[in-house]
Formats: sequence, C-alpha cells, structure tokens
Amino acid sequence: MFKHVVTTESELRELIGSPSERAIKKDVAVLDAHCRDFIARSPFLLLATASARGRCDVSPKGDVPGFVRVLDDRHLVIPDRPGNKRLDGMRNLLQNPHAGMIFLIPGREETLRVNGRASIIRDAEILESLTAHGKRPLVAIGLEVEECFFHCPKAFRRSELWNPERWLDRAALPSMARVLFEQIRPAGKTVEEYERESEEGLKRTLY
Repeated sequence: MFKHVVTTESELRELIGSPSERAIKKDVAVLDAHCRDFIARSPFLLLATASARGRCDVSPKGDVPGFVRVLDDRHLVIPDRPGNKRLDGMRNLLQNPHAGMIFLIPGREETLRVNGRASIIRDAEILESLTAHGKRPLVAIGLEVEECFFHCPKAFRRSELWNPERWLDRAALPSMARVLFEQIRPAGKTVEEYERESEEGLKRTLY
C-alpha cells in the first residue's frame, strides 16, 4: 500500500528538523502547580496503552472536573467508572505498564500530556476518595509520572474543535446504537427498540 516509508530517526530528522530548546525544556518529571491546576479543571482525558506485543489502545475517560486526583507531585489516580467491560486498556497494563495521557479542558486549545508507569490499584482509602454518586469504583488506575508537558494549540486551531459553527449536525451520522444494530443484527428487535434500550441502559449504568 505504502511505497515510501521512513525507517530511521536520522531520515525523519532530515525531513522535519529538530525541536526547539523550549520544546525540550518544557518536559518536566513532576506535576507542578500549573499541571495540577489543569488536571483539577479537566473533565476528560485520553489514556493510551499498549500490550507486550505492541498492540495499542486509546480509551476516553471522563467525569466532572477533578475526577482525576493528584496525590503528590509524582502520582495521580483515575477512577474506573462503569463501562463495557472489554478492559482493553487495563489488560494492556497487566502486560506493559507504560501509559500516556492527554488531558483536555473544553474551550482551551492547550492540552496537558502526562506519561509514566501505570498500575491497577485497589487501595481502599484511595477508592473511597474517588466515590461518585454514592458508587465507589472497584479499581482505579494509578500513574507514577515520568514526564509531563503542555502541548501547543496548533491542532485545535487547525481543526477549530471548539468552534460551534464547525460542529457537525447530529443528524449527519447515524447514532452509535443504529450502527451497532446494523453490525450485530440482534434478533427480534427493531432499530427503534434497540436505540431506545441503548439510551435507557446508558442512563441506568452511568455510575
């Protein structure tokens, strides 16, 4: 499929160049006050993991701002809220502890990238502190920070992600329930029934 593939860093550097001094020095190994403030106000992050064989997964995590708790300048925890039980990311962490995160704040064009070594934790006092709507998570993901840095706004400027005028009309694409209906073909149900049951299930199992 692809005829011209870059295979070495030297070739890549020749094409793109080297990072600026600022781009290198902004990478720190601790969660300073600016990082903590950003995480405290972020309701959403993307968690990247990979298996021992290199098979990758990116999973969205979201809740009210502050749902991710910073324990100290090197550790944070993410509650595991109810999901589809596929456990793609956590199964990866059992094989390979390396994880990367991108924290987002709606309307802000900058993001915070945090990388480190993750583990699946069951510490009772930590899980208790992550309780939401009366539900304590069964497990959480703890991260020992190895590097973190703020990422520039260029991707958001180009995509105009936070510009409502550029948002796609919801009717332009089918609902996820309708897509799944066509992929799974559940017996004895209409697509309307499947959409209604999916929405009811989502509300019932949100926490």
